[in-house]
Amino acid sequence: MATSIDDYRWLVSDVARPWLALAREAVDSHAQFGEVLVRLTSQLRKDLNSERTHLVIEQIELRQRAREKFSLADQMFFTPKGLQQATDEQLASYKASRFPAQQPIVDLCCGIGGDLTAFAQRGPARGVERDSATALLAATNAAVNGCSQSQCRVTVEDAVRFSVVDFAWHCDPDRRKEGRRATRGDRFDPPLEALDALLAQNEAAAVKLAPATEVPLAWRQCAELEWLSSRGECRQQVAWFGRLAHHPGRHAATVIGRAGKQRTVVGKAAEAVPQATAIDRYIYEADAAIIAAKLSAVLCLEHSLAAVSAGVSYFTSDALIDDLVLDRFEVVDVLPFDRKQLRGYCRERGISRLEIKKRGVDLSPERLRKEIASQGDQAATMIITPVQKQIRVIIARRIGD
Repeated sequence: MATSIDDYRWLVSDVARPWLALAREAVDSHAQFGEVLVRLTSQLRKDLNSERTHLVIEQIELRQRAREKFSLADQMFFTPKGLQQATDEQLASYKASRFPAQQPIVDLCCGIGGDLTAFAQRGPARGVERDSATALLAATNAAVNGCSQSQCRVTVEDAVRFSVVDFAWHCDPDRRKEGRRATRGDRFDPPLEALDALLAQNEAAAVKLAPATEVPLAWRQCAELEWLSSRGECRQQVAWFGRLAHHPGRHAATVIGRAGKQRTVVGKAAEAVPQATAIDRYIYEADAAIIAAKLSAVLCLEHSLAAVSAGVSYFTSDALIDDLVLDRFEVVDVLPFDRKQLRGYCRERGISRLEIKKRGVDLSPERLRKEIASQGDQAATMIITPVQKQIRVIIARRIGD
């Protein structure tokens, strides 16, 4: 039986707060969530029905998972789907900064309010969500993050019927209607034709998409397509339209690093990059957002980098480059790919902590690590990739910030 809206209203009320505190204390006192689950369920069922018991336990688990996305996760409310789809607060803050200050913003399909909260912290914001329980959580989460009802209002209605004439607007269409993430626009909800109708009302818009989404030709010609990365992964693609597009018709990749540092690379998408004739002193790996945006050639031109092999996103140079969008490695050795030789190499040098990276080869890093790692206290990175049509292992030292 589906959880009722009344149960969700109970969950976000002061009445449920003692049960949430009890569950959190029980879970935080155990290393493994599963160890306490049976005992906690039995304890809660003495006073709560099965639905509310489930909601409390689920909420504690979701809050634990949400901590990497939200600094106030332990006070916020989530659904499994809502948490999965929510923009983390660093990316949401960046996206909000691209909207004009004090411009009223409507967030269509606002989910549990990841983007909406950031918009409301910048200026007046409106959330539109078709599911009443999710809308309730979005409004609650905005309040948790200090947004008053005058700053942020959430209504339950169909996004495609909302008039965006008086708003800059953002939309996160559902890309998981059939349980799997879709990258085709005709499988979105709302579909691309509905989004085009909204764009006809008002072009000051941003549409959140999966990184792998291939947008229509008309969008590629007029929109800025930006890939966003945080916490080491490319998280989403955003199509910016109208006055929100800083670089119409171009690609951008923005990486949000630790302490809020950010870096944006902009250019025309290109596949070909210069190819190296030899491995130089340093190896570089571009952030996933750069690769998704097909901006490796722009980055290589900026820093005089060359690819170690055609079609492989490892680059090399004799210069030490400091750039947020590049992971850096200093080359120690270059070896042929031979498991026996690699095992001996690790044994001779006492390498037990082994990071294995690979591109352009079919192997399991986890399995290879078990085969070749030795006893000792040394660490190394192995980059396994084709070099001049031969599989090579580049032994390297990762260079930190």
